[in-house]
Amino acid sequence: MKKSGSAVWKGSLKDGIGSISMESGALKAHPYGFKARFEGGPGTNPEELIGAAHAGCFTMALSKILGDAGLTATEMNTTAEVTLDKVGEGFEITKVHLTLRGKVPGADNAKFVELAGKAKVGCPVSKLLKAEITLDAALA
Repeated sequence: MKKSGSAVWKGSLKDGIGSISMESGALKAHPYGFKARFEGGPGTNPEELIGAAHAGCFTMALSKILGDAGLTATEMNTTAEVTLDKVGEGFEITKVHLTLRGKVPGADNAKFVELAGKAKVGCPVSKLLKAEITLDAALA
């Protein structure tokens, strides 16, 4: 399976503006730029998109792991907080912190945390990132 995203950029780094699109059309020419990334301006940024992708991938992986254990979540909410730090002359994504709250009938908190830990390590986006990945998981 292959999926794609694309970006267009016009102008200099600080004054330019770009747009990001996804093959699915979920984002189509959505604006992004320096101000959105570093100054809280309108639009999106790569870290926000990675956070959404990581949260989605992790939660889907956990759904499969729960199913393999005979459990089904009625709801799981995951936030992925992505940290971009200045390292040397450039920037790096150094950390991702996943916060998960779930409702899983028949699961106790210890089992839920154990299974969430497996998803944290095993989801494809986690495997892609070299950043430190931490997790705070609990049943709601």
